[in-house]
Amino acid sequence: MLAALGAPLPAAAQTAPAAAEPQVATLEVVKVTARKREESLQDVPVAVTALTAEQLERLAIRDLGDLQGQVPNLTIYAARGSNTTITTFIRGVGQADPLWGVDPGVGIYFDDVYIARPQGALLDVYDVQRVEVLRGPQGTLYGKNTVGGAVKYVSKPLPTQTEGQVTLAMGNYGQVTAKGAVGTAVADGQLRLRVAGASLNRDGYGRNLTDGSPVSDQDTTSGRFSAGWFPTGSTFSAQLSVDRTQDASHMRGFQRLAVNRFDPAQTPPGDSRYDIAAGMPNANSTNSKGESLTLNWGVGEAWSLKYIGAHRASDTSTAIDFDGLPNKIADVRAEYHDSSNSHELQAIFEGQASSGVIGVYAFDGRAGGTVSNNFFNRSFGTTNGTVYTKGKAAFGDWSWRLTPQFSVSTGLRYTQEDKHAVVLNQAFANATFSGAPIATLANFDKTLSVSNTSPRLSLEYKLSKEVQLYTTASRGFKSGGYNIRANTAVFPRSDQPFLDEKLDSLEFGAKTVLDQGRLELNAALFHNNYKNVQLSVFTSYKLPSGASGFFGDMLNAGKATVNGAELEVLWMPSTAWRLSGHIAGTDAKYDEYIDRKGGQDVNIASVMKFTNTPKFQAGLNVEHISPMPVGTLRTRLGLSYRSKVYPTMLPPDNPGQHNEALAQDSYALVNAGLIWEKDRRLSFFLQGSNLTNRAYKTDGYDIAALGVLDAFYGPPRSFTVGGTYKF
Repeated sequence: MLAALGAPLPAAAQTAPAAAEPQVATLEVVKVTARKREESLQDVPVAVTALTAEQLERLAIRDLGDLQGQVPNLTIYAARGSNTTITTFIRGVGQADPLWGVDPGVGIYFDDVYIARPQGALLDVYDVQRVEVLRGPQGTLYGKNTVGGAVKYVSKPLPTQTEGQVTLAMGNYGQVTAKGAVGTAVADGQLRLRVAGASLNRDGYGRNLTDGSPVSDQDTTSGRFSAGWFPTGSTFSAQLSVDRTQDASHMRGFQRLAVNRFDPAQTPPGDSRYDIAAGMPNANSTNSKGESLTLNWGVGEAWSLKYIGAHRASDTSTAIDFDGLPNKIADVRAEYHDSSNSHELQAIFEGQASSGVIGVYAFDGRAGGTVSNNFFNRSFGTTNGTVYTKGKAAFGDWSWRLTPQFSVSTGLRYTQEDKHAVVLNQAFANATFSGAPIATLANFDKTLSVSNTSPRLSLEYKLSKEVQLYTTASRGFKSGGYNIRANTAVFPRSDQPFLDEKLDSLEFGAKTVLDQGRLELNAALFHNNYKNVQLSVFTSYKLPSGASGFFGDMLNAGKATVNGAELEVLWMPSTAWRLSGHIAGTDAKYDEYIDRKGGQDVNIASVMKFTNTPKFQAGLNVEHISPMPVGTLRTRLGLSYRSKVYPTMLPPDNPGQHNEALAQDSYALVNAGLIWEKDRRLSFFLQGSNLTNRAYKTDGYDIAALGVLDAFYGPPRSFTVGGTYKF
């Protein structure tokens, strides 16, 4: 128009416009709180995998167990008896025994609150902001029982305006799922509220052939309520959260791998991976709950204070029919009860040249219950006890940027803990477990006091704008305790405490962002010295009468060395394609495995293997985004691979006898999904998992004295179709 009027053109307009550049895809910046302060995932010198809400949705992650195959060197699944009891191993470190008195080796955190017991800890994924998996010892910031690492579940924050979403889905095996959440803010955002819930139902993968009832089914209901006060013009805020979960599912089904020699009918193993023929009532339930209060206060431009106070509790009632037959060969009824209170105060500093956190922590927990054993309908015994745990800790973690390229961060945590175990194990004359006991197998009241100092030192160097290198030396520990299953009548030493686990780790890592922000490559090499490895094993013995017996022993295996490497890849070559995956290798070997043989300590390290620790694993997800006449179609193909793994503890009294029967050979799983997004509010999905219907063992029992050799399997092929509406 200016040229037509004869007016001079502006200087910027005197050149021809450049051709429009093609649209370039870049990866989102993911924020994590691995060091208890918000940082970019690519900046934190920790081997951590973070999956956002969108990634969890695209990958069809239903609960924490679905993270296996998505995270390097992670083994995570539902324990043998329950849908909501978790078993977790990272880099060869974990604990498969859910009995009170035995602590996990990987910490589970729900909104910064530690879940002390595995019952109810297999959290369903709904209304979540992200899930972080921290690999390697996290003893400085997270304390005891994070010797292998930590899994952090972070729920969605309170909103500043009304929002929410609803997901409805159906699938094979009678699956019906409903998830929803709604949040709002009133009084100009000063008061914020959020309510979320989930109902997860599925018919059984198998049946109890004795009465026709379902096994390996799901009947879980969960809900959360949170409220916050954010006064205008203030740096103070207060948030309250309450959550409840009820799991009313039945027994887990399993496959008997051999004829039980005590079965009069000599019933052969069935073909089904899930059908059993149990003679016990098919009842199995877990109720868990928690309440927390979080206070935040900015006390200056750089300093802020944070307080987290929480209470958690769970109650579990479960039937464990080890033999899977109508006969009374090995029938166990277990009741678990736990509660805990925790308090944590943090002072967080965010400066130009340094940042960090210092704090104190206190924990007061109680866990106990009763296990009633009926063996052959002739031997009746109970395991009774309570473990009281009181701990306190002081910690600090600080980072200094000495030059634009070089940073140093260091941390230290001191922990003092008392474990008070009250144990009474008795034998009775009949299955009522009442009246005067005929024998006392263990009766003690003991206290163990421990202390630990866990340091950490990290050096970080920015090789370039795209590449950051780091090396970290750190320590983690898991406190010792007492064997609740002790049988001092046969093994007088079984009432002695087992020792703290300690793990010293040296890690070298690289975090890179390449290809103009479209490619992330994160690598880590680690070397771990593992001492006093705590193992829960079944030990068989001969009675004076010549009859066989067994008891659950708790021992320290001695020393081990764990070396490994991990590589994670995330690449968006264009707006249409997204690839994510990992490759991981672990070499875990016992240097010393001390077993009790005839009152003497025997080193059997050469024949023992790490459990839940495959030597090699890999995963790959390929996603394609296609514009449609209406909306967008997302297509995903997922592959995961694990090499041979031993899923359960090996019997130290007969190493090699049944180990290979329970071992799971290498296997691969295939998953896929379609998501049609009509717009940003409405979407529909079709998801499938284990599409080749691969049979793979996750756990098992090997109790020679009872003729028991059982294997638990992962879920079969499954399909889910549904939709999500966001508002």
